[in-house]
Amino acid sequence: MTTPATAPWLIVGLGNPGPEYAMNRHNVGFMVADLLAERIGGRFKRAGKAQAQVVEGRIGPVGPAGRRVVLVKPMSYMNLSGGPVNALRDFYKVPAAQIVAVHDELDIDYGTLRLKLGGGDNGHNGLKSMTKAMGPDYHRVRCGIGRPPGRMQVADFVLKDFSSAERKELDWFVDRAADAVECLVTEGLERAQGSYNS
Repeated sequence: MTTPATAPWLIVGLGNPGPEYAMNRHNVGFMVADLLAERIGGRFKRAGKAQAQVVEGRIGPVGPAGRRVVLVKPMSYMNLSGGPVNALRDFYKVPAAQIVAVHDELDIDYGTLRLKLGGGDNGHNGLKSMTKAMGPDYHRVRCGIGRPPGRMQVADFVLKDFSSAERKELDWFVDRAADAVECLVTEGLERAQGSYNS
C-alpha cells in the first residue's frame, strides 16, 4: 500500500525532446532534470509505456533518510506533457502535492526563481496540459526567462536558444534551480520559498 509517506516525489522537468530544442529557453526544465539526475548518479531511460524518460533515486541525506524521487522528462512535446505525467502519477501512486513541475516563466526576470503550490498556467502549454490532466494542485519551480524583446512573438522567443549573455549565467541558474527542487522536497515549500524566491 502506497501512502504519501512512502510514495516518491515526481519531479517533472518540462521541455521538448530532440537536439534542436536542447538549448532553448523553453527547455530549462529539462536542463534542471538532467542536473538532478547527474547529482543522484542516475541515467534517464524510457519509462515503460509512458511517453517519458525517468530516473529513480533519492534526494537529501544519504541512506533511507533521503526522499525517494522519480525525475521525469516527458517525451511528448510540451503541449502534451500532461498525459505522460498523469500516467506516471498513477503508476507510482503519487499525491498531487508531491508533484513538482520545473518550467520556464516569462513573467519573471531571467535568472530569478519563484516556487509555489497550485495556481494558473499563465499561458504555458506544458502547465496547461498538466493541469488539464490532473488539476492545478501541484508544486511549480518557475525559472524566469524574461519577456521577449521588442515585437518578437512569445513562441519564437521561448523556442530560441539562450543568448550568449544569458549563457554566461545559465550553469549558475540551473544549479540554483536544482538546489531549490532539493530544498522543496527535503525541507518543504515554506523553507524553499524563503531561501530561493529571490
